[in-house]
Amino acid sequence: MNPIRSLSRAVALAAAAVALTGCITLLPEADPVGLYRFGVTPAPASKGEPSTLFGVFKTPTVFTRAAAGDRILTITQGEAAYIAGARWVSPASILFDEAVARAFEADAGRARLIGRGEVAKADLVLRLEVLSFEAVYVNGPKAAPEVLVQVRSVLSRNSDRTLVGDQVFEARVKASSNRVSTIVEAYDSATAKVLNELTDWVSASGASVK
Repeated sequence: MNPIRSLSRAVALAAAAVALTGCITLLPEADPVGLYRFGVTPAPASKGEPSTLFGVFKTPTVFTRAAAGDRILTITQGEAAYIAGARWVSPASILFDEAVARAFEADAGRARLIGRGEVAKADLVLRLEVLSFEAVYVNGPKAAPEVLVQVRSVLSRNSDRTLVGDQVFEARVKASSNRVSTIVEAYDSATAKVLNELTDWVSASGASVK
């Protein structure tokens, strides 16, 4: 092969490659996903003298599978779907456990939640099962939905596993409109209501161990 022709062909191929790289178009940018969270951050409350407190160890929360991730679950006439373009900033199961911890810190009762790995005496063991965590479109897909949070709480003595209490806490909060921000506010309110009732119940139940 003529070396001059070969060199010319190589130069032509290189030029074509440069031309092609200049013509590449990027894929259209996807719409940004809005990130949201629930679980208010109340100020920690004073719980009084340490001698009056009792420790509560919480086992890992059992969360309804469809709602455990970072997508916001909705139910319309029995059909499940997720809100497009909106996610929880972390999986809902993690945000919920963080909200539980803050609720116990803010509660003025005698119950003190013991963290995993913490060296402290646990008088009670608390098991939580989130049965429902969803926005229900009761009046159709265009109306404001109602957020349903339902949690089963089982409390037992740590010493002998005797059952202390088994109760379901439920809150239904209607969003003020069919917008993501107001739906998230309803999730926040429903979660706070359930956790307020839960912490009061655990504190009252502590009378059996102190």
